[in-house]
Amino acid sequence: MSAEAGEQVPIYDVVGVGFGPSNLALAIALAEHNAGAAEPVTAHFLERQPRFGWHRGMLIDTATMQVSFLKDLVTMRNPTSEFSFVNYLHSVGRLVDFINHKNLFPLRVEFHDYFEWAAAKVDDVVSYGVEVVDVRPVLDGAEIAFFDVATSDGATLRARNLVMSTGLRPQLPDGVTVGPRIWHNSELLHRVERLKNADPRRFVVVGAGQSAAEVAALLHDEFPRAEVCAVFARYGYSPADDSSFANRIFDPEAVDHFYRAGEPVKDRLMRYHGSTNYSAVDIDLIDELYRRVYREKVLGTQRLRLFNVSRPVEVLDTGATVTAAIESLTTGERTILDADAVIYATGYLPADPTPLLGALGAQCVRDAEDRLRVERDYRVTTEAAVRGGIYLQGGTEHTHGITSSLLSNTAVRVGEILASIVNRRAISPSPQPDEFAVSIQ
Repeated sequence: MSAEAGEQVPIYDVVGVGFGPSNLALAIALAEHNAGAAEPVTAHFLERQPRFGWHRGMLIDTATMQVSFLKDLVTMRNPTSEFSFVNYLHSVGRLVDFINHKNLFPLRVEFHDYFEWAAAKVDDVVSYGVEVVDVRPVLDGAEIAFFDVATSDGATLRARNLVMSTGLRPQLPDGVTVGPRIWHNSELLHRVERLKNADPRRFVVVGAGQSAAEVAALLHDEFPRAEVCAVFARYGYSPADDSSFANRIFDPEAVDHFYRAGEPVKDRLMRYHGSTNYSAVDIDLIDELYRRVYREKVLGTQRLRLFNVSRPVEVLDTGATVTAAIESLTTGERTILDADAVIYATGYLPADPTPLLGALGAQCVRDAEDRLRVERDYRVTTEAAVRGGIYLQGGTEHTHGITSSLLSNTAVRVGEILASIVNRRAISPSPQPDEFAVSIQ
């Protein structure tokens, strides 16, 4: 629906698009702010999934987080928050057990349960099973005063500010089309369940990062009669650099340093510290996979095969199996593998928010490389006619550094976004709803 001139329409200070960990953390920050605020910040979040979920297809029950539990949804912003992971542990009766575990890194399924626990506490400000279909500018004279967010259930929410947290999208090599026997690792657990009665004989796993190693290990465990072929361009799995000094690239002040740096320095920092996150594997998992390969060589029953310094050059679904041609990068020799499935653990890309913004996309300023320009407070730089703020949670790696889509800085980031929204409201109070005209279709 569209608002006619003069019609009273409820306005939210914030409408959040997407409700993964980042916007969940923002909802919590808003709740804590409003508890002591004379003028609350009103907000509502829209999530297309039917319930809260975070990489459910990779919630392997043996996998652990790669960040400290202290980098939860709140602690680095508010150490006394009731929404902390420590308070979650206390509420479920596992605090003493976790302390005795002497481990900074919880199980991934445990951290997901923590997210669900926190999400349930703020579920009054989120609508699940609702997709954003359009965002329309609302004019006040020549200025864009508000944003009308149209949803798949026919509703429209009017917002002073948008916070876009549309998550990541699976990345596949050019020419690869997913299907019953070719898929991205994000679907792992759903697919594995369907394969358990099929007695598969061979899997091909493409990729050299943490997810690829986890997929190879899980398939090797779950299907003891199957061969698992790991294919990657590197000589071997490379360990993630989680040393103390290297981890400072995730510190909140590192965002300031990165943001102020020139493009050559930004590029250099990403190259220097990419191994903290990209195409890198926990050393314990590397050692475990090596033990398996060595043990099988001793026993003469090799099921875990590594095709290193190699790449798949042709993958063809024949209707019954997948034929994968694996080419050595050093010799050019090809090995043909008939497999039950080829799994691409080839990472993710941030979702581009501009298609959702419709006509507003033209009001967003881009740099010389056609990337969105983003202010230090994570607000997209817009033309002067846009009065409201469009904030990004994710997709800001080129401006804010490696923590853009990671949990490491989430609690601090949402605090900065909230502070920006509150401060901008104080400086430029918005007009009353009866002062502006129809939203643009």
